[in-house]
Amino acid sequence: MTPPDTAQRSLEHWSEAGRAEMEAFYALATEDYRQLVAARDWNADLASHAVGGRVRLLDVACGSGKFPTALLAGGLATAPVIEVDLLDPSAFSIAEARSTLAPPFVAAGEHEVLLQDFSGSGYDVAWATHALYALPPAELAAGVAKMVASLRPGGFGVVAQASSRSHYLTFYDAYRESFAPDATPYTDAEGVAAALRDAGAPVEVQLLSYRTGTSDRTVAEGFLQRCAFDDTVTLEQMEASDALGRYLSGCRGPDGAYAFQHEAHLITWQQP
Repeated sequence: MTPPDTAQRSLEHWSEAGRAEMEAFYALATEDYRQLVAARDWNADLASHAVGGRVRLLDVACGSGKFPTALLAGGLATAPVIEVDLLDPSAFSIAEARSTLAPPFVAAGEHEVLLQDFSGSGYDVAWATHALYALPPAELAAGVAKMVASLRPGGFGVVAQASSRSHYLTFYDAYRESFAPDATPYTDAEGVAAALRDAGAPVEVQLLSYRTGTSDRTVAEGFLQRCAFDDTVTLEQMEASDALGRYLSGCRGPDGAYAFQHEAHLITWQQP
């Protein structure tokens, strides 16, 4: 039997069965969203795109709602009201994201579809934060075009995505070489930005560099398994493998603690 490819494995891991692994992942990955919150004046961004005191927001591939949660923790203003449409192919993810929303976020529509199959429009803001890695390269242009088309004229678009040099991409390439040579690669920030430009979005790109790490091997294992959407490979097996073992060796200090280097591209545009 052919093993499930990247997008299918991603979808399968967004489930109740994957909760422990997901929580181990976010023990480190929550920093991704803290970095985004610190990178811009989101209060100004949201207020300047409100219409009648409200913002219609499309949260693309909403996951478990970590970006709204980080914004709230970072002191997001209570106005304007932000009406959130949650888009994700996983019903589990939509429910998780909805459960995290608190004022000024208000749950509105739910769209249990792939981005490339979405047809909504008229949104004031659309964002996809660390959300498009499993969007297959052959479908990237169609998916990104749907996101661009979802915005009203003058609307504000945001994509945060790791670059080809970041941990998530370099780790997954090494994982594929060691364990899943036929798996589809992750989509990188450079490819997303190019697809956005091709779809007519006049993007600006801000680079965010930071590190995350842990000396807890259980946390490291859960984090890395989630990075691969593969909980069948143990940390010991990863370390003992050829390509992935070499990569992980370079992420370990003399004390055995792991540190991972990240480069995220915060891609924004104003809809023409």
